[in-house]
Amino acid sequence: RYLLGVPLPRQLPGPRPHVPFCQPSGWQLFTERNPPTFFVAVLTDISSERHYCACFTFWEAVESSQSHSRNGEEEEEESSSLVQPPQLFAPKSLVLVSRLDHTEVFRNSLGLIYTIYVDGLSASLENVIGNLLTCTIPITGGSQRTISLGAGDRQVIQTPINDSLPVSSCSVALLFRQLGITNVLCLFCAALTEHKILFLSSSYQRLTDGCRALLALMFPLKYSFTYVPILPAQLLEVLSTPTPFIIGVSSIFQSETQELLDVVIADLDGGTVTIPECIHISLLPEPLLHQTREALSMILDPELEIADLAFPPSTVSAASLKMQDKEIRAVFLRLFAQLLQGYRWCLHIIRIHPEPVIRFHKAAFLGQRGLVEDDFLTKVLEGMAFAGFVTERGAPYRAIDLFDELVACEVKRMRAEEGSKQKILRHIKELAEHLYKNENPYPAVTMHKVQKPTEGCYLRLHQRPFPRLDEGTVQWIIDQATAKLQTAPPAVKAEKKCMVPSGPPIAAIMERNGSALANSARRLEVVRNCISYVFENKMLEAKKLLPAVLRAMKGRAARHCLTQELNLHVQQNRAVLDHQQFDFIVRMMNCCLQDCTAMDEHGIAAALLPLVTAFCRKLSSGTTQFAYSCVQEHVVWTNIQFWEAMFYCDVQNHIRALYLESNEENHPQAVLEGPQEEKSALEIASEQRRLWPTMSPEKQQELIQKEESTVFSQAIHYANRMSYLLLPLDTSKNRLLRSSGLGDVESVSNSFVTNSIAGSVADSYDTESGFEDAESSDVANYVVRFINRFVDKVCTESGVTNEHLKGLHIMIPDIVQMHIETLDAVHRESKRLPPIQKPKLLRPSLLVGEECVMEGLRVYLMPDGREEAAGGNIGGPPLLPAEGAIFLTTYRIVFKGTPTDPLVGEQVVIRSFPIASLTKEKKINVQAQVDQFIQEGLQLRSCTFQLLRIAFDEEVASESAEVFRKHLHKLRYPQHVRGTFAFTMGQSPKQAMQPKAKEKNPSLRTLSKNLVKNAKKTIGRQYVTRKKYTPPTWEQRGSQHFQEDNEDEISVSEEIDRSTLTPSTIIKPSDKMTMSHLVERACCRDYQRMGLGTLSNSLTRSKNEPFRISTVNRMYAICRSYPGLLIVPQSIQDNTIQRISRCYRQNRFPVVCWRNSRTKAVLLRSGGLHGKGVVGLFKSQNAPTAGPSQTDSTSLEQEKYLQAVINSMPHYADASGRNTLSGFTSAHMSSPRARVVTLSTPKGASVKGRESPRGKWGSIRASGRMSNYVLNMEIGSRLAGKDLLSAQHNGAPSEASFLRQHRASLYIIGDKSQLKGVKPDPLQHWEVVPIEVFDVRQVKASFKKLMKACVPGCPITDPSLAYLRTLEESEWLSQIHKILQISVLVVELLDTGSSVLVSLEDGWDITTQVVSLVQLLSDPYYRTMEGFRLLVEKEWLSFGHRFSHRGAQTLAGQSSGFAPVFLQFLDCVHQIHLQFPMEFEFTQYYLKFLSYHYVSNRFRTFLLDSDYERIELGLLYEEKGERKSPQVYKSIWDYIDRLNKKTPVFFNYMYAPEDGEVLRPYSNISNLKVWDYYTQEVLSEGPSYDWELVQGQAEPVEEVDRQDSSAPQTKRKIIWPCYDNRSRVEPDAISRLLEELHNLEMELGQVPERWKDTWDKVKASQLGVAGGRGTGSLLMSSSLLPHRRSLGVYLQESGVGSTLNLSLDSDTSSTSTPSSGKQGGRKSTSNLYSQFQMSESENRSYEGTLYKKGAFMKPWKPRWFVLDKTKHQLRYYDNRMDTECKGVIDLAEVESITPGTPTMGAPKTVEEKAFFDLKTTKRVYNFCAQDVQLAQQWIDRIQSCLSDA
Repeated sequence: RYLLGVPLPRQLPGPRPHVPFCQPSGWQLFTERNPPTFFVAVLTDISSERHYCACFTFWEAVESSQSHSRNGEEEEEESSSLVQPPQLFAPKSLVLVSRLDHTEVFRNSLGLIYTIYVDGLSASLENVIGNLLTCTIPITGGSQRTISLGAGDRQVIQTPINDSLPVSSCSVALLFRQLGITNVLCLFCAALTEHKILFLSSSYQRLTDGCRALLALMFPLKYSFTYVPILPAQLLEVLSTPTPFIIGVSSIFQSETQELLDVVIADLDGGTVTIPECIHISLLPEPLLHQTREALSMILDPELEIADLAFPPSTVSAASLKMQDKEIRAVFLRLFAQLLQGYRWCLHIIRIHPEPVIRFHKAAFLGQRGLVEDDFLTKVLEGMAFAGFVTERGAPYRAIDLFDELVACEVKRMRAEEGSKQKILRHIKELAEHLYKNENPYPAVTMHKVQKPTEGCYLRLHQRPFPRLDEGTVQWIIDQATAKLQTAPPAVKAEKKCMVPSGPPIAAIMERNGSALANSARRLEVVRNCISYVFENKMLEAKKLLPAVLRAMKGRAARHCLTQELNLHVQQNRAVLDHQQFDFIVRMMNCCLQDCTAMDEHGIAAALLPLVTAFCRKLSSGTTQFAYSCVQEHVVWTNIQFWEAMFYCDVQNHIRALYLESNEENHPQAVLEGPQEEKSALEIASEQRRLWPTMSPEKQQELIQKEESTVFSQAIHYANRMSYLLLPLDTSKNRLLRSSGLGDVESVSNSFVTNSIAGSVADSYDTESGFEDAESSDVANYVVRFINRFVDKVCTESGVTNEHLKGLHIMIPDIVQMHIETLDAVHRESKRLPPIQKPKLLRPSLLVGEECVMEGLRVYLMPDGREEAAGGNIGGPPLLPAEGAIFLTTYRIVFKGTPTDPLVGEQVVIRSFPIASLTKEKKINVQAQVDQFIQEGLQLRSCTFQLLRIAFDEEVASESAEVFRKHLHKLRYPQHVRGTFAFTMGQSPKQAMQPKAKEKNPSLRTLSKNLVKNAKKTIGRQYVTRKKYTPPTWEQRGSQHFQEDNEDEISVSEEIDRSTLTPSTIIKPSDKMTMSHLVERACCRDYQRMGLGTLSNSLTRSKNEPFRISTVNRMYAICRSYPGLLIVPQSIQDNTIQRISRCYRQNRFPVVCWRNSRTKAVLLRSGGLHGKGVVGLFKSQNAPTAGPSQTDSTSLEQEKYLQAVINSMPHYADASGRNTLSGFTSAHMSSPRARVVTLSTPKGASVKGRESPRGKWGSIRASGRMSNYVLNMEIGSRLAGKDLLSAQHNGAPSEASFLRQHRASLYIIGDKSQLKGVKPDPLQHWEVVPIEVFDVRQVKASFKKLMKACVPGCPITDPSLAYLRTLEESEWLSQIHKILQISVLVVELLDTGSSVLVSLEDGWDITTQVVSLVQLLSDPYYRTMEGFRLLVEKEWLSFGHRFSHRGAQTLAGQSSGFAPVFLQFLDCVHQIHLQFPMEFEFTQYYLKFLSYHYVSNRFRTFLLDSDYERIELGLLYEEKGERKSPQVYKSIWDYIDRLNKKTPVFFNYMYAPEDGEVLRPYSNISNLKVWDYYTQEVLSEGPSYDWELVQGQAEPVEEVDRQDSSAPQTKRKIIWPCYDNRSRVEPDAISRLLEELHNLEMELGQVPERWKDTWDKVKASQLGVAGGRGTGSLLMSSSLLPHRRSLGVYLQESGVGSTLNLSLDSDTSSTSTPSSGKQGGRKSTSNLYSQFQMSESENRSYEGTLYKKGAFMKPWKPRWFVLDKTKHQLRYYDNRMDTECKGVIDLAEVESITPGTPTMGAPKTVEEKAFFDLKTTKRVYNFCAQDVQLAQQWIDRIQSCLSDA
């Protein structure tokens, strides 16, 4: 303790350190004298001691010749000349350097020296300085001392009571004034989290104060980085140092601080804090931040609280600056106490002697405080300041200060006061008092007396320079004082050491936060039970609980509970288990560890560490496997901090035990006195430290050695432990997986099956290298290095001797090597064990004839972008990911498994799709959550809107996966259509692979051979030479009989073999059979139904028939994709047809496919015209032609053909007679051009109906109106050159009629792109409507996008890819809109009497869609099941839609991709079905069924591209032949018929068609719905379209239901949208009733009636009932909009005579338990509508059947009772249908209801309790209900009526 003053001893070598600090902004001259300045700079020496330099600076004149001033302590030489005009002044500094911080004393002392000099006082300067350097300063502890420097002055020096608390006087308060609360808090957090901080101010003293304040706030942490409150100009480059600092710089240099990018700059003068962008300062955790801010504002701005009061108190003033300063510090002191509360419980004391070594367990502290995520605290704990704090304050035995008391004793109080501001303020004030008292222990005003210089003396002109001092004098004074001090006794402050209080443990403090899991007690119970079951060997019980336990492991409490429970089962460090127990325990441990972070902040891994080396199982004699070999893949084991914390914790326990034992030896009687409280290690340590000085050196040495050997033995123990957890079971395998070392998360699988890839590769390595050591050494080296690193660190920290450390390093490789050897044995044995039981692979059920191609591969089914199954936002259980197997059969790809989530483990998940529907397969890498590493997988997408994302289990070798893909590919694209499932079904696969050898292009001869062959097959059923051909009856087709007057039958004329069809061909006898078969096709049945055409061209027979059936294509010679029989105009010869066909694409010439029975307009279809055909038909009129060329003649014939079609329509035939075009030269008939109507933006659904066939049309053209179509001129007269103005057949002049614009007779709908440049011509009877259509490429693209939208491959995060947006971008709905729009247009045209020819693309895609839809909309027959089948067979199959090509069914079609044209058509039907639900006999399910199976290749119906190809393969008539096996259905229609007989799944109960209804659906996109076929799935059973598979599964469930069906069903079912089949789990009312009827009939032993017969009966009786009552039809009203009509249904049950009723009301009466035999319910539904017209308006509160005992001697009879609350009576009827009341009991007369007893003649089967008696004033009625419950209900109802009255 000395003051080092001026001058410094000369011995200091080199430049003196403080020189730059005297003038921080540089030494410079001034032109005028400035007043003296004073500030204190702080310097830090090499041993990090702080030195305070007080600088007192004044100015002296210099001679102008001197260019620079020399250092201020030396006197300047006298100048020869006196004053020279430009006088300059140089600064001179008096510097006082001291280790003590007494600013005021420094200021006074230096001021005194200056005053003596400037005022020329008598005191000698040497004397004053000598005294200053030798005065005695009081030691700390609050003493004070008065000193005098011998110039008549007096000063008092006070020291703070407690040295450890910083002294701040007013600096903290000033800092807050300058910067404000938020800014200072920001600086405070920045300093604690080790950021660089720079203060700027123009005042040096303020810089010092600011820095000092910041340090004072950080107490009890000490700042340990660069700290320079005033940085001189020369040292500015220090600011770019990489380490943190707190530095002050004069604001002159502000510009130089601009480019500092990572420095927080606080401008004290401007009050700002600037934080650069690249810096993120972690702020205090909430709620502490908010509380600190509030407390600070209460102190700094007390007016804030009362600013809003109406009557504010008169004075509220802030405390004095000094007091305010202490209050602010009190807030921060409280803050630290809250931040660090309980820190002492996380200290590990590793050594007590010779010096305590203490470590802090950071992870545990953060974990227990629940602040693991908190950025700020984590950084603080990692910082240097905190490390210093632990070293300084960790010691268990030392002096304590305010902070220690606060953190130990006041935490509870701070918790309690949290909410109340007053209490907090009181606490702050108390603390502030302490702090103030510490700095100013003596309140008495101390008398300072120091002379000050006179005012303005520094301006005196003639001042002598500062005199040179005599060093000798000063030195002599110092020497004398030193001699005096040596004789005086040394002043020693007695340090009060004591044990540092630990305060309450963190757990006690944190309890108030409450545990997050409210029901954790129940969970812990489950964990305990499960573990006890495992150890009691009740494995089944344990298995049941295991999922719940694993789920509970998410909670911390459960994990702790697990470790405690397992501990109880370990005896003497060992617990041997059997295999199953071992497996359970390992699974629990793994689950427990998988949620632990690498920090292990909750100490779970630490608690498990001793257990993993305790639990083991015997593999064979001599080999034991411990649990550690199965729990290695957790990050925590590779974290060196975890091992250190664990090590220190164990060492602490051992050292504690060491001293506890020695205590017990010394004081055995203490043990007997009773249980003492367990002493903590810190308490023992403090006790030892207290005794340390009193021990003998030998004893001390002994303790040191004991401790050291304890630490050393633990180090050996840990080297072993680490090798256990770091060396994998199979060391060779691990080398490959963990190539990057142990720090990796991706670690080894612990499954004992090592047939994984890595394992096999490793094996090959071993064999190559020839010896194993070299292999395993890689892992060994790594582990050795890791352990060495650990051992070095902990041993040096805990003071292990060097010899021991060396010994350890030698031991470690041996330990590792030994362990590897034992592991090898364990590994070998464990391989022999059966592998861990994974869930058993569930086998899927297969169809008849379906066979497995590949056995199941174990896979995980991963969730894709559909959220329902994964639990997503929708909620519900996470069914995916599921673990199971993928099977490849000849028909499907099936996944079957169970969810990995243990809570859903009971469910079975099935996802499958037909192989033929696979559209895309790609490899993916999936992270299956089950293990940490990525697995390879496949993503398979199907056009049945299904997606399988599978990850192969590690046990599946990549070869198997590859084989799977190859097989899949082979099955998806067979060489030939014969390879598809529909053909191979039921054969052994070998045959399937060899398609019959056949010629590439079969000639006509082979074709006819085939035709004949096929014809012979069915010859048994056919008389070939019949005169008339009658198709097989409808029943024979297995469907309903359809009443249709078959007026025109197709006539096969007798002279058929003689008649000539084409001049060249004569039908051979063999062809006759072919003919009869062709006749049998769907087309013919339909032609016959519509009365179109005769099968002959002898005109005599068919004068009145406009159309005939032509056999011109019977050998498919003209057009391969057309059916064999076609309808053409009667007048057209077959040879003409051949020529015409060449103008059309694919030779698909126009043929009639439907006729409107009312207007007789016909619908034709054809391919688009070829280029030349277009030219021919619409050739320019003025083109000069030289004679009839080939083109001309064909175009002539084309025209003739169209005219013939037009003439076939009745009103043309009448008007004009038949015209032919023969006999005219081409000069007369340059073909006119057609008139064109552009269809650009058709809004055309809004047309007037059929009442006004000639009415105006809705807007179709862009202009908004459609031209009202062409003249009705006769084409013949036009061509004959007749005058155009001649009168028309309707009498009007043609001019006028032209203006009036009639409709054309024939509209040709063609493709706009083909009809470019075609100009309209008013003189033709046909008109061309060019429209823009999309081509197949667009359909493909759109469908791809639709699939991605409906079944996304992965969860969608990007909002731009959201479902609705992707749906819109797919343009699928706009394509549907377009098709519907064109169809509605055509329907309108046909309905108004014009014929239409649809001639788009090749005539087999969109043409087919439009033509089919038109027929469906126009003709109700096609909306029946039979009709729809016919429509598909005719338009799609016979007219050659290319199913195989569009569905890419074979290898050849693979490149063309999948184009779902038929699916689009079905979607359109679905849209119409939605809008007109009562017009269709079939359900939506029927459409979905077709959508699924037309791509599934299960049936042969939709294979191949045309009838021609089907005949060629021998398919077409085979289905009529005898089937090989009854189960294998080759035609989808037979299958549907059979299914429809069994179950009403295809039948629409709402079917109630209106006669001749033409449907006009809305086609706007807003009216269209996305078909649920695209989005829904059923995971419980897979797709529901393979009926046998689905039915097989549901039976057990139904049985359960059946058992319960006697009682009312109250079982709640949970139906998951994506899991259950809703229509089956929750069937609609009618299906349910039909099913129950069926069940009842079975129970009663009757032969069940077919559901259809039951339904028809019910409908008939319903109509009868309704008709009898005169209430009109079954429907409430048929004039409602078709889709508004709803349907009430009333069912008469066959067997029992009671009535089942489905009412449209929701409140069906409560007695209706649908399954009981007799039952109550409403009267018939028709009564619902008719009851308002009945004579007596009935009120039925409750009704049902009761047995009533007749009057005296009469028998019991069942009667229908009605309880009427309104009339207050009980009426009864003979039966339910009876409308006449048989008797009334007035409830007013009823006295009581009592339970009755059965009397004679009572029903036998009824229980006794079902009887009850009703006593009235007149008599007693005896009743009996069907069962006890009903009796009770009746009693209750009657009682309530009585009480209501």
